[in-house]
Amino acid sequence: MPQTQQVIKATLPVMFGYIPLGIAFGILFQNLGYAWYFAPLMGIIVFAGAAQFMAVGLLAANAGLFEIFAATLILNSRHMFFGLSVLNRYTAKGWRKLYMIYTLTDETYSLVTSTQPPEGSDSNRYYLMISALNHSYWVIGCAIGALLGSRITFDSTGMDFALTALFTVLMIEQWKQVKESFPFVVALIAGLMSIMLWPQHMLIAAIGLSLLVLIFQARVKGEIG
Repeated sequence: MPQTQQVIKATLPVMFGYIPLGIAFGILFQNLGYAWYFAPLMGIIVFAGAAQFMAVGLLAANAGLFEIFAATLILNSRHMFFGLSVLNRYTAKGWRKLYMIYTLTDETYSLVTSTQPPEGSDSNRYYLMISALNHSYWVIGCAIGALLGSRITFDSTGMDFALTALFTVLMIEQWKQVKESFPFVVALIAGLMSIMLWPQHMLIAAIGLSLLVLIFQARVKGEIG
């Protein structure tokens, strides 16, 4: 099978997830009152599904730029570990390597680490095509959703549940990998405390409290100095 056909086949599951989720994001983002093209532009520049959905809620709540920046940084910090584990695969030079690093998402990482380029083909081109196709699926979804939201008036109540569903899936996947209840209990308690004590800065407070407790636990166990 030619390389292009194999890449398209490999990325089809991502397409079926990215385009509908991108449409949901575009519609929700359009409800904030911005011009439709800002949604696909955000998909091009930010390209982080969870962070973009989170940004919709934060912008709607008039959150400050620092809170949005800090929350996005912490939410996507896991990508640093993804990057370290694919260094031996991303051997391209120049803009190609920078683009593949920039577009490394959970789904792209999954494909890069679980599929193999056709025998005798250029592996860097294979990984670049996966990155570019996945990126385009997301941007297309964002654009479709924003155009629909700008031209059709309908009740989008409940559509923001896509964010809750997305985080639930991420939590379940993390639970499968970690298989330890303590971090999740800490996150729950920290979230409840932050809602009661610092409702205006709940997200940053909850993340900060969770980190402090987890760092203290690691020091007690001797895992860090």
